[in-house]
Amino acid sequence: MATTTPFFLFTLLFSFSFLTSVTFSRTTPTTTTSPLDVTSALVRVTQILDILNGHSDFQPFAQETIQQSSLDSSSFSFSFPLHSREFLNKTQHKDYKSLLQARLDRDLTRVNSLVLTQGGKLSAPLVSGESQGSGEYFTRIGVGSPAEQFYMVIDTGSDVNWIQCEPCVDCYDQSDPIFDPSSSSSYESVSCESRQCDQLEVSACSRDRCLYEVTYGDGSFTVGTLMTETLSFGKSGYVEKVAMGCGHDNEGLFTAAAGLLGLGGGSLSLPEQLKATSFSYCLVDRDSNKSGTLELNSPVPSDSVTKSTFELDKSGNGGIIVDCGTAVSRLEIEAYYALRDAFRSQTSNLKSTRPYALFDTCYDLSGLSTVKVPTVSFIFSGGKYFDLPAENYLIPVDSDGTFCFAFAPTNSSPQIIGNVQQQGIRVTFDLSNERVGFASYKC
Repeated sequence: MATTTPFFLFTLLFSFSFLTSVTFSRTTPTTTTSPLDVTSALVRVTQILDILNGHSDFQPFAQETIQQSSLDSSSFSFSFPLHSREFLNKTQHKDYKSLLQARLDRDLTRVNSLVLTQGGKLSAPLVSGESQGSGEYFTRIGVGSPAEQFYMVIDTGSDVNWIQCEPCVDCYDQSDPIFDPSSSSSYESVSCESRQCDQLEVSACSRDRCLYEVTYGDGSFTVGTLMTETLSFGKSGYVEKVAMGCGHDNEGLFTAAAGLLGLGGGSLSLPEQLKATSFSYCLVDRDSNKSGTLELNSPVPSDSVTKSTFELDKSGNGGIIVDCGTAVSRLEIEAYYALRDAFRSQTSNLKSTRPYALFDTCYDLSGLSTVKVPTVSFIFSGGKYFDLPAENYLIPVDSDGTFCFAFAPTNSSPQIIGNVQQQGIRVTFDLSNERVGFASYKC
């Protein structure tokens, strides 16, 4: 293998979903190749197809006992499991290509909505209406008193938490029964004069009840009454009076989940309401039936690579979003082609094959068990770098051994670090110090 590989020098900026400016570097870290376990990747492909097509009785979450103790927002910390959305939706697919295409279709919709809505708003917190909203990972929490458990998608690009509510004017299908506020003793509607109502981007008033509306970039939406409710986090305990939407009219690509947990930087997001000083997540491979974790008030791992220059471009251009709801990373065209061409030059020993969908660099690895590929790294100022695992940038697109380089070009701002590149990595958002950390293998 050649020893010169292009990498990216990230100066991280802070304004959810965490933006970073990018410069180009030809620094070479010590590690120049990484092993890709072709066999294991194809086994996961087979496993997820078995689960989605009903050939497995796998259940992503066991019913969990709710811990009946209130959490002190000044000192609490907790974690709960995360799974890929496919394990909740369980839509049948005839083959892996059709599953991947469904993922890429959702991905394009989300990317387009992020590009269309960034513009000059970068100095303000990103709100839930500025992302596609369906998310790629979900968790399970309790809502109400007594607590009922619901599957919820998570999204670092959204602020408004919401759940489908009775009475339903129009609700999409979800796995759990729809939440009924009348069965919860802790339900309270939010008044029109409240601080929470003022913090909504779109609101109205009816009989002194605050009404909300969130519209997503693909035309999906949720409309209903703003409420406060008790949220329970498994064995960690519960938090009272969390503001969230009680959606009576909901439509879109929310894929069987009951609602959404917004992890963005706005005042109505879950971390802000819980006064969390930090949160982190670790996303497992989307084809794996294992779970990662979402943690609030967890310390930054000691081996995290971070940078704390949080300065926004006055024009609102440039930057990279660290986004858990977009799958494939999008890079500025010049940077993408430089990275891709360097990767191609160092994989001449692998059998290339035709492009697939948005991927223009693909290989036929059928019959191989393990291959070595060039290491792709994030390079930070100060000489620090973070090596990505090979499975985070060379991914299967079918069950026959076709793998593609999982980056894509964009001619629009902002650029995006997607969840494929974040798999198996503990991504920590230090809210108090406005820092982002990346630590490997912390799931």
